[in-house]
Amino acid sequence: MEQYFSATQKMEQEVMFPSLLRGVFPQQDQDGAAAHEGGPTDLYERYQLLKAIKPVVERGLASVTDPSPGGDADGDADAAPDGGADASLEERLSHHVNGLQQVLTDLTKNTKALTRRYSQILEQINLSDDQSSS
Repeated sequence: MEQYFSATQKMEQEVMFPSLLRGVFPQQDQDGAAAHEGGPTDLYERYQLLKAIKPVVERGLASVTDPSPGGDADGDADAAPDGGADASLEERLSHHVNGLQQVLTDLTKNTKALTRRYSQILEQINLSDDQSSS
């Protein structure tokens, strides 16, 4: 989780001009971030999506660590689980935690790849500016 927040914070600090990402499509990189996961979106759209996801993750984390006083969402907090249901609940929880971990890993890879690509774009701009001023 911390890696995701760290990568997102770095992206937000480094990407000063998100419009530079318009029309730039992700490439397959060494971290395994796929070029066109979920369709052909440019890095600007991906940047917007990653920025929009961050508060949702933060809110979700806050709701897990600080549950509301109204009880659980299903309304069956008083229902006593039977012995067989405990194993099923444990398996389901494990499945969801593993899924969440995979999603956060993918988001972190995408965030790092976007930040890296943005830095490359800035380097190209700086190089072309240096060449034109010479």
